[in-house]
Amino acid sequence: MATFVLLDLMGGVALLLWGLHMVRSGILRAFGADLRYVLSKALANRFAAFAAGLGLTALLQSSTATALMTASFCSEGMVELVPALAIMLGANVGTTLIVQVLSFNVTLAAPFLFIAGVIAFQSGAGTRIKNLGRMAIGFGLMLLALHTLIDTLAPAENAPTVKVLLGAVADDPVLCVIIGAALTWAAHSSVAIVLLVMSLAYSHFIDPAATLAFVLGANLGTAINPLIEAAHRDDPASFRLPLGNLLNRLVGVVLAVLLLRPIAAAMAALQPNPAKMAAEFHIFFNVALALAFIGLLDPIAAALQWMLPARSAAQDAATPRYLDDSALDTPSLALINAARETLRMSDIVETMLQQIMTALMTDNRSLVNEVSRMDNVVDRLHEAIKLYVTKLTRGSLEESEGRRAMEIISYAINLEHVGDIIDRNLCEVAAKKIKRRLKFSDDGAAELTAFHKRVVDSFKVACVVFMSADVAQARKLIADKAELRAAEIAAAERHFERLREGRPETVQTTSLHLDILRDLKRIHSHICSVAYPVLEAAGQMQAADIIESDPIVIMPPAPSGSR
Repeated sequence: MATFVLLDLMGGVALLLWGLHMVRSGILRAFGADLRYVLSKALANRFAAFAAGLGLTALLQSSTATALMTASFCSEGMVELVPALAIMLGANVGTTLIVQVLSFNVTLAAPFLFIAGVIAFQSGAGTRIKNLGRMAIGFGLMLLALHTLIDTLAPAENAPTVKVLLGAVADDPVLCVIIGAALTWAAHSSVAIVLLVMSLAYSHFIDPAATLAFVLGANLGTAINPLIEAAHRDDPASFRLPLGNLLNRLVGVVLAVLLLRPIAAAMAALQPNPAKMAAEFHIFFNVALALAFIGLLDPIAAALQWMLPARSAAQDAATPRYLDDSALDTPSLALINAARETLRMSDIVETMLQQIMTALMTDNRSLVNEVSRMDNVVDRLHEAIKLYVTKLTRGSLEESEGRRAMEIISYAINLEHVGDIIDRNLCEVAAKKIKRRLKFSDDGAAELTAFHKRVVDSFKVACVVFMSADVAQARKLIADKAELRAAEIAAAERHFERLREGRPETVQTTSLHLDILRDLKRIHSHICSVAYPVLEAAGQMQAADIIESDPIVIMPPAPSGSR
């Protein structure tokens, strides 16, 4: 009997967690970019930030998700610490609202939510409609899970073993707080644990004092996960927001535990229903914390900044700066992050391209070595971007999002190829020239410099095309490609004329000169590859645009829809 009750209980909790996950993921995928934009702009004052945190978390039903978003804004310098802490105070209140709603008997709404959700998910014209259907199904699952928990716990109310076990725990409020915090940390959801506590209280397994202690533990546990997430970052400053949020809640929990008995007696007198009492205390506790701390955020922020100063050492260039995993549930934002990281990779490759020509013309051996080291950075960023976009494409994407994901991967691959050409070919040419103490003729050097400048100019245009999908600039890139091919032929002919004249510098550097022209043209081909997806999407792709020796271009497949 006890085994079956335990299994039913675990199944109900699992169903509750999955329903909560569906609600959160549905909202994030449908409106995530808009919600994050509102959150990032809610900086006028701490009260606006508080309201933004409350509203966002009321929709997401996860203060952890709000904390991770806000922490990512903080780490990028987009949000100051004081408004970020205010956002978290609002988030803590926002996550209590669904508990308040579910404290009423709304189980009868579950079938209607299932029907509406399935219809929207199966026949929705767009991904947003499908995700709203996902949210409705998730909410229905939460209601069904609550009904399952209550039905499971009701017959076990008089089981002696269960009463003795929970009675032993309930007599120690500190232990209840610790268990509640541990369960919330494991479940990544204070909502789920508070709803479980409400079910236990409704079935009279725990008394009012233990009920409130478990609720306090859930409030404490939900602040642990963002702190653990911050541990993955190297900068101590990334701990400021999650630590400040944890300390605020810890102070409130300690004070509430000290006054637990009188608070429990007062709450029980005001609200005889133990489940509703737990829900009302949950919201009362977080509102009280917000009122107590919202005026103290300035000294709290100053203390956190003093304890956790920003890292002064230069960041490893190969460490991704914009690939935030917490954005993967919001494809539009994750794609922006991936594009920003790819643009940073492009900047590094452009620097390599600029510096290798300087090294070739000035015989700077140390610059050659520096360019070679930069290629290692490019390789690592390339791998990080590919893995990040691959993670993103495992979920459901709209057609435009799937196309953009493939464009980012394609451009990152071509940038990596450009880096390899510079490192393995041009750096080798430069090293050979320096070792043999060779000199280009004046005409040859000017010719190479002008050819190189055209490639660099096209690189700048390619960056514009990659970020803006400008069709006119994409056509310009393709036109430049044809012109550069003609320029390469003309440059080679002029070189052979100097060779026939018997100029000593030309004779000595002929293989180097032609290798550089060839490699720069190959680099230009990889750069221009960014134009093809743009022209394809605009219906302006022509067979004549794809010419011999072009790099492989990854064109987006038809979207697979929701998995």
